[in-house]
Amino acid sequence: MLIPDPKAVRTLLTRYASLRIAQAERETPATARELEDVSYTLCVMMGTTDVREAVARADALLPAAGCADPDAENSLPLAG
Repeated sequence: MLIPDPKAVRTLLTRYASLRIAQAERETPATARELEDVSYTLCVMMGTTDVREAVARADALLPAAGCADPDAENSLPLAG
């Protein structure tokens, strides 16, 4: 199995979280489409068809790859 680039995963997770927030604040067709695209890409990158599973796998991959957030004590995991 191929392991995705942790930097690309972090970038994608950040974009996913930003789009989820934007969509919750003000739903627009453009945001919905971009969120769909990012969700799909995240699923492909993490080898799953469920975005919640993809986020959980990505969230687990980053610390294992040595890419833990420097503010990890003050942050919450993205999966949940």
